[in-house]
Amino acid sequence: MKRGSTLFLKIAVILIGIPILALCIFVVPEIANYAAELYPDIAYMNDLVLIDLYAAAIPFYFALYQAFKLLSYIDKNKAFSELSVRTLKNIKYCAITISILYVVGMPLFYLIAERDDAPGIIVLGMIIIFASLVIAVFAALLQKLLKNAIDIKSENDLTV
Repeated sequence: MKRGSTLFLKIAVILIGIPILALCIFVVPEIANYAAELYPDIAYMNDLVLIDLYAAAIPFYFALYQAFKLLSYIDKNKAFSELSVRTLKNIKYCAITISILYVVGMPLFYLIAERDDAPGIIVLGMIIIFASLVIAVFAALLQKLLKNAIDIKSENDLTV
């Protein structure tokens, strides 16, 4: 396969990461400060929001890195290899981790939404949770299909 055939997808992976980095740098501290202003009696509210949102960014960027690696494997004609299966497994675990972190942080979203009277914040948190779960299920399905294809390929190689 030509080396540049996945160039568009690699650029898309990079372009997905840039806005999230901007959000982490500029918007997340503002959200944490706003939550601390809404609940001045909870001294650690700022820290909880920062920890939850930044902790979710770590597996997100790791999953983007894994997707970039998977595209590199495809470029090198190693798409049907155990490396690709392991990469999909890592993406699945990252998506599950993001969902868990947002489920754990959901009470924070609830507190902010209750005080600010903005139920859209809860909906936004739930969208992130369910989108991550869909990505995890899709990665698990691809992982299983790829593993089966590798098994069939190895059986065929042994038969010939």
